[in-house]
Amino acid sequence: MRSVCMYFQLHQPYRLKWFWPDDSKGFERYFDVAINRSIFEKVARKCYLPATTLLAELVDQHEGNFKFSVSITGTLLSQCEKWNPDVLDIFTQLADSKRVEFIDETNYHSLAGLFDDKNEFREQILEHHELTSDLLGVKPQVFRNTELLYNNSIAETVSSMGYKAILTEGVDQLLDSRSPNHVYKAKDCGLPVLLRNYKMSDDIGYRFSARWWEEYPLTADKWANWASTEQGDCMNIFMDYETFGEHQWSDSGIFDFLRALPGEVLGKGLEFNTPSEIVEKYEPVGEVDVGDFNTISWADMERDTSAWLGNDMQRRCFEEAKLLGPYVKRTNDPKLINIWRHLLTSDHYYYMSTKWLGDGDVHSYFSIHTSPYDAAINFIAALLDFKTCVFRKLAEMNKE
Repeated sequence: MRSVCMYFQLHQPYRLKWFWPDDSKGFERYFDVAINRSIFEKVARKCYLPATTLLAELVDQHEGNFKFSVSITGTLLSQCEKWNPDVLDIFTQLADSKRVEFIDETNYHSLAGLFDDKNEFREQILEHHELTSDLLGVKPQVFRNTELLYNNSIAETVSSMGYKAILTEGVDQLLDSRSPNHVYKAKDCGLPVLLRNYKMSDDIGYRFSARWWEEYPLTADKWANWASTEQGDCMNIFMDYETFGEHQWSDSGIFDFLRALPGEVLGKGLEFNTPSEIVEKYEPVGEVDVGDFNTISWADMERDTSAWLGNDMQRRCFEEAKLLGPYVKRTNDPKLINIWRHLLTSDHYYYMSTKWLGDGDVHSYFSIHTSPYDAAINFIAALLDFKTCVFRKLAEMNKE
């Protein structure tokens, strides 16, 4: 192993309120400002502020040898602007360091990439690109789709937009005994693809504080030793940023682990590279071919779309939201379009999952609903009310 490529995903959605028609209008008619602000402030206190401060210190301490990449959804960036600009300031410091690569995605952490028509997908990517440029002063060149959702048509769309690489999951059936520790290329379009090494990533993201794990406790030295014995060119370690302080609490020792990790990895003769550096440094060793009906992701054990579209409730809600899109666009009303795009955020559909055991616990995390059925009922109630608003607006336009 020669390179370690670390990528962190930052996202908070705008969760729906428990919907009941009232006199409120616009965005706050559907989304619970108080709940969203409360959750944001908790995660900012436990994760965003301490983790980002520590990472900035490590970048300085290692004099440019410690590099990583992040993507921040537009929904989270807007929450930072409104509720704690200090968080945004620290992200800006990372951008200014020139050692952290910022990555594009859909602005609303949405499922628009699963639409047959990719125009909405493109629009949301461009919106995120512009927002990241305006707030952080960077112009991302690499793309990661919501939840690492990937198929050939998504890769083709991303390639046509000029991105130099895309990230996705190193799914076993996709690799067919090949290693994820190489650069690959997308079928037909040839876009470089970086595949997540899910075992090494999940050792930190999920198993770090698991006392049942035979490798507990995980130390930075132990993990770096494992990394040094991996075969291949580049090991792609992709995980949620909330790993640091939220999913793994501070008293688990996760911040001590993070503080020691760069030094241990560098001490084993490995180097840190950003995704852009990886695709410039290494040539693709093979092709990945993922048909549209076999879309992959980094979610759950199945690593497919079932986390969001695995049951009839999820599919019905998604189809209703998708079919409403052309009518919303016809209004040319920025406020209505904004609400509709927030209704495409993947989290709403994730909360409707009826999976059980370990994955079920993950699906209920940060959900305001007592069950997936409540989540689906509430979503469809809000969507149908919003649909009424859209068609009322169109009727008014026809009268003019």
